[in-house]
Amino acid sequence: MNRIILSLLFLTSIGLYAQKPADFLSSDFHKERREILREKLPENSVAVFFSNPIRNRANDVNYKYHQDPNFYYLTGHRAPHALLMIFSEEQEINGQNVNELLFVRGRNALMELYDGDRISPEEARKELKISMVKQTPDFKDFSIDFSQFDHVLFYEFKDDVRNTKEEGDLYDLIDQFKTKVKHPDKQPPTLHMEDLPNNLNTTLLDKLLAPMRGIKTEEELDLLRKAVKISALGQSEVMKAMRPGMSELEVQGMHEFIYKKYKAEYEGYPSIVGAGHNGCVLHYIDNYNPSIEDGELILMDLGAEYHGYTADVTRTIPVNGKFTKEQKQIYNLVYEAQEAAMAIAKPGVPFKALYDTTLAVVNRGLLELGIVENLSEEELINPATGRHWYYPHGCCHHIGLDVHDMGTYDVLQEGMVITIEPGIYIPEGSPCDKKWWNIPVRIEDDYLITSESIELLSDDAPRKSEEIEVLMQQESAFSQFNLPTLEEE
Repeated sequence: MNRIILSLLFLTSIGLYAQKPADFLSSDFHKERREILREKLPENSVAVFFSNPIRNRANDVNYKYHQDPNFYYLTGHRAPHALLMIFSEEQEINGQNVNELLFVRGRNALMELYDGDRISPEEARKELKISMVKQTPDFKDFSIDFSQFDHVLFYEFKDDVRNTKEEGDLYDLIDQFKTKVKHPDKQPPTLHMEDLPNNLNTTLLDKLLAPMRGIKTEEELDLLRKAVKISALGQSEVMKAMRPGMSELEVQGMHEFIYKKYKAEYEGYPSIVGAGHNGCVLHYIDNYNPSIEDGELILMDLGAEYHGYTADVTRTIPVNGKFTKEQKQIYNLVYEAQEAAMAIAKPGVPFKALYDTTLAVVNRGLLELGIVENLSEEELINPATGRHWYYPHGCCHHIGLDVHDMGTYDVLQEGMVITIEPGIYIPEGSPCDKKWWNIPVRIEDDYLITSESIELLSDDAPRKSEEIEVLMQQESAFSQFNLPTLEEE
């Protein structure tokens, strides 16, 4: 009877891995990515990739699993405890000529009862279109002489992988790999990283993958467009719902509810929702101000992740629906800086030119407003941070499988998807008139570099100060969402 039950558990889980939305990246996409990478590999080399570790939240509870972007990009495999090898030339393994090999964790009916189905090697070969797939416990005794390769490419390991009781888990895979390649970690302590065996290389993969991941295919663009549209719609809807007295967490929750409503699985990064002074903290993620004050600005930097691809959209709005004179002056200056960068963005333009353009507009505006007395380095640079007093961050980055995605940063190329995000932040205590204090403004949008110019992807959320004020007077879908009031303790 027990055997029958276990058999049924296996049968009911078979094929569930394939039950994913139809608009996920296709297995052909991942197969093509592997083929392109293989063509870039040096002769007689092997590239080795490991899945992301499972992150522990507390005790026996883990965070929801998120695959390593490179691993997902090359396989489409979304489960932990896995290893991929891509060979520059075919290898004979078990009498079969293969140019790639994937190890997936073994089936386990009891664990699948708790955690969901696992993909079998047979399913992986079919669903992922990888010619040879084995189970991770097989890697320990898998016969491969890494010394025969002129180049063994992999990313250096971080000390963040837990050793579980599962045979062939990620900890085992890494430990066994280190033994097989004679990694310094498995050598006497007198041996250092600079004494790596001559064929081990931990830096080349980034150089090979960055140009690939930086140029998006049409399949990727479909997912990015959806992620950006969901994020921009979230910004617009929250603008209509915003009222003094809300908490930062409530504002964050409205955004993220909209993401889930449109079936975006994750946030692309920890949501940044900061009102007043909190908005001047560039990566403020506490989001715990319990009551946002009338008259404050609130900076909302959030992005939905849809099927692995993340948007990155920031809007800064007046909590009460109306900018003060000073707030609007700073806002319009940031908007002008963004518009100036947009005007020059096209293939062949250096990334640095976008930042330089925004910086020139910001500096000129700060001088005209009297916030700085001159444009000398002594006036503009905060000696404590070594950064610009009021514009302390960069302007542009790639987005994709990461919010700060891989890509080259020399010149813009057709097919890149980037942000343009100038900002001005004037925290309390800044060396200027107090009337400017606690004004944070960042405007961030997502753009596709086209053959001749750029396409604004996040235009569902208004950017002009006047348009924001008009939209904030409209009725919100959240207006009728009333919950019982908790009694004060």
